[in-house]
Amino acid sequence: MSTLLLKNGRVFDPSRKLDKTADVLIDKTAGTVASIGKGIKAPKGAEVVDCKGLLVCPGFLDIHVHFREPGFTAKETIATGSAAAVHGGFSTVVTMPNTDPPLDNGASIAYQYLRGEEAGKARVFPMGCISKGRAGQELASLGLLSKAGAVAFTDDGAAVPSSFIMRMALEYAASLGKVIVEHCEDHDLSNGAIMHEGKVSAALGINGYPSAAEEIVIARDIRLAKLANARFHVSHISAKGSVALVREAKQKGVRVTAEVSPHHLLLTDECCRGFDPVYKMNPPLREASDVDACLEGLLDGSIDCLASDHAPHTTEEKSLEFTEAPNGIIGLETNIAVLLAKLVHTKKLPLKRFVEAWTSAPARVLDLPGGYLEEGGPGDVTVLDLDREWTVDSAKFLSKSRNCPFHGWKLRGVPVYTVVGGKLFEAIGKTMA
Repeated sequence: MSTLLLKNGRVFDPSRKLDKTADVLIDKTAGTVASIGKGIKAPKGAEVVDCKGLLVCPGFLDIHVHFREPGFTAKETIATGSAAAVHGGFSTVVTMPNTDPPLDNGASIAYQYLRGEEAGKARVFPMGCISKGRAGQELASLGLLSKAGAVAFTDDGAAVPSSFIMRMALEYAASLGKVIVEHCEDHDLSNGAIMHEGKVSAALGINGYPSAAEEIVIARDIRLAKLANARFHVSHISAKGSVALVREAKQKGVRVTAEVSPHHLLLTDECCRGFDPVYKMNPPLREASDVDACLEGLLDGSIDCLASDHAPHTTEEKSLEFTEAPNGIIGLETNIAVLLAKLVHTKKLPLKRFVEAWTSAPARVLDLPGGYLEEGGPGDVTVLDLDREWTVDSAKFLSKSRNCPFHGWKLRGVPVYTVVGGKLFEAIGKTMA
């Protein structure tokens, strides 16, 4: 039996109430955890890693990434994206279907899985489109997409404009045991705006994207999810009114979940005053009160999990003027670390909730394998050095893209190893030390 032994770490899994100094033995052949305990003797030929002083967690999952393949491979590929994922501490990622062509048929889903297996890094699970061509006019063949392995359905980057089609999608997905994931934006109301509507946009003379554009679609889809008794997941929530809507719906028993991206917990629209395109994204950076509400929602469980919304672009694209540059930032190689430094170490976010929001919570939201450490469970592990001090240098990223707002930040805490099915990868804390 080929094995990997992680010795002497602080094994930490909130979902299993596990917090103790122990060893983790992983069967590489089976790709599963063989045993967890103190003083495990290394089998003959085992790969042994001393994790003394390190936090050994279930493999982290990011359920919202854009790998741009097919169609936009100059920005990112499944190979480079999955390499960036393990470099940043993620053992599993879920890819969005806004590719060219979109992932609206079984063959395209099969292609994603094939390319992910060929890359041999993070586990790659694709979402399929809600509508054909992501055009919002006709329902995609959700049954065939599900059969091919789509873990959920979304037209990410665009909301479904038709309430009738959205209702059908929710009902169909419910019959398949799947989740509808929505990019919540009333496009008539956002009207092509490039930043949040507020005092900063007014001062800059820029057309603003009001929070109501997000809130209106969330409110509609909550009502439709209740009508269909279906599961509805809110992507990259950003506004205080949105958090309140999800909280209230959960209290009423609606089957709604939500994710928040680290940049919506750390940055505000004040960053846009310098017209730097690295801060241009959708949903836009909002006000400090929205940031506070999103953190409160994460703390009280109204927001279930964290997700990066990793959105790579070429340097040429992101070097355009603020009004012309595309939306989006990358996050796979920084998000664990920036949250450790800025929220966990500052006592704003408990370590338990932080780990849960990257592990068991996203696994539960999309019914994904993993998110826990247990004998016989997946051999996926993220190992963190909570005290390592380092400086973000995007030039050393494995992603093809460099559109990172955290470049140059001095941080404390970093992933050092990522394990996928027993296969060990050095994470950014090792390669950038």
